[in-house]
Amino acid sequence: MNYLAHIYLSGENDLITIGNFIADGIKGNRYKTYEPEIQIGILLHRHIDTFTDAHKTVRQSTKRLHAKYSHYSGVIVDILYDHFLAKNWEKYSPISLENYVEKFYTSLNNNFEILPLRIQKMLPYMMTDNWLLTYASIDGIAKVLAGMNKRTKNRSGMNEAVKELEEFYTEFETEFTIFFDELIEFSNKKLGELKNELIP
Repeated sequence: MNYLAHIYLSGENDLITIGNFIADGIKGNRYKTYEPEIQIGILLHRHIDTFTDAHKTVRQSTKRLHAKYSHYSGVIVDILYDHFLAKNWEKYSPISLENYVEKFYTSLNNNFEILPLRIQKMLPYMMTDNWLLTYASIDGIAKVLAGMNKRTKNRSGMNEAVKELEEFYTEFETEFTIFFDELIEFSNKKLGELKNELIP
């Protein structure tokens, strides 16, 4: 899953949410250098990724893209699924997406010193362009995919995946909805287990 889903699945604890958000940059056992709530977020992120990668519905989505985008198809599906979460946000949260995202940005600023350097450098761009809010539109997703393509030095062709999003929009949305309901249940259970394990 991509940024918005990971943030949403973290619950209401700011530090757990930040841990989940920064997890990709925390390798191996380095997570143990952080306080328990951050550790929980990092470990939750890893469990979510494992669950997602193995899920048959997600594989159905990635299979649709694999011939053209190869190993980048999973990254693309993560981004597309964030689009459907943002688009259907009111189904999943009583707080508007705009207010939710603003609260998250405030939390990042309040905890800036614990963010890895890469995230500190990324944050101004993320906030200025309001990445999380733009996920709700196809134009916003097109910009995200274009940015990801640049990061691969234009090798991935991910900027073109908006075509598949539009062509198979209903199929991707149906698959997201089926999968995300199961992911919420899994994440809530795993979050409870991690809290019991790591918080005295």
